[in-house]
Amino acid sequence: MAGKSLTQSQIIAKLAESEQLTKKQVKSFLDSIAQLAYKEAKNGFTLPGLGKLVVVQRKARKGRNPVTGEQIKIPAKKVVKFRVAKAAKDSVSGVSKKAAKPVAAKKPAKKKKK
Repeated sequence: MAGKSLTQSQIIAKLAESEQLTKKQVKSFLDSIAQLAYKEAKNGFTLPGLGKLVVVQRKARKGRNPVTGEQIKIPAKKVVKFRVAKAAKDSVSGVSKKAAKPVAAKKPAKKKKK
């Protein structure tokens, strides 16, 4: 990996500086978004440009206890997953919007045989 990820306080500081708000206002806003996401996750919660929280039903399955090697049954359950937006994937992979949709070059016209 190239570098370390930003901490919460670093994110708050950068947002406060760029949006000309106080750190307290930014922290309150981020906390509000998190609380709203927790509350609405069961219905799907989208952060435009970042991704979406979705609830997925996992099937019951068999697993192993890593200590004893004993086979156990893992019950079915609901879990929350985050699906990353295409724009975020493209940003990380370095794909630009222009490069994402290559333009097909025109083929030269075939000459008719006489």
